[in-house]
Amino acid sequence: MARLRTLLFSIFFYTASVLLVVIAMPIGLVSRRGVIAAATIWCRIHRWCVRWLLGVRIRIEGELHDGQAMYALRHESFFEAIDLPIFLPTPPIIFAKMELLRIPLWGWLAARYGIVGVERGKGASALRTMRRAALAAKESGRDFAIFPEGTRVRDNEAPEMKAGLYGIYRMVELPLVPVAVDSGRLYQQSPKRAGTITYRIGKAIEPGLPRNVLEAEVHAAINALNPAFEGQVSGDQIDGR
Repeated sequence: MARLRTLLFSIFFYTASVLLVVIAMPIGLVSRRGVIAAATIWCRIHRWCVRWLLGVRIRIEGELHDGQAMYALRHESFFEAIDLPIFLPTPPIIFAKMELLRIPLWGWLAARYGIVGVERGKGASALRTMRRAALAAKESGRDFAIFPEGTRVRDNEAPEMKAGLYGIYRMVELPLVPVAVDSGRLYQQSPKRAGTITYRIGKAIEPGLPRNVLEAEVHAAINALNPAFEGQVSGDQIDGR
């Protein structure tokens, strides 16, 4: 059954993805809002496929921040990356590795949507470019999102935070909300498995903390669902968004 569910998911979701890219390309030439709307539709299709084809329910514990914020999420699979625009209150500006923006067609649409590329190891000039893009995006009122581990991690691992987390935290000067997610044990498997994926939203961290304190707080909060860590449960919402 798991193999059949995964096959149906792959056929339906990736066919819909290709069609949406084709439709969104001409829209992107004239309207950023149109690209954001197309991306939101894509994410809702993905959520539908996850729920009804894979048999995965979504649980949300805790409350999202009231007002513009930066969200730092644990990254165990592509699930949370695709789900962000419908999980967060606004379609977020996402900090992601620059390689994603070099994917033909999709990368151009991603840039139009609001993904800010992070050039690792490129020095001060790359940081200045990213800062200009981030500050311009902040004026839109949209939330920001980052995966502070820098790449996908296994569900029982807890790597240290990448240096870019603190740089971006200082750059945007917004409350930072850590979010744990345990998608890896279901979505990252082959075949994918049915079950429940949980988001656990931590307490907002105000701007201005020193680097060591910020990284320690974020590391603990985003690992709250990690089998190797213990976390606090606050609130409970099933299929709440």
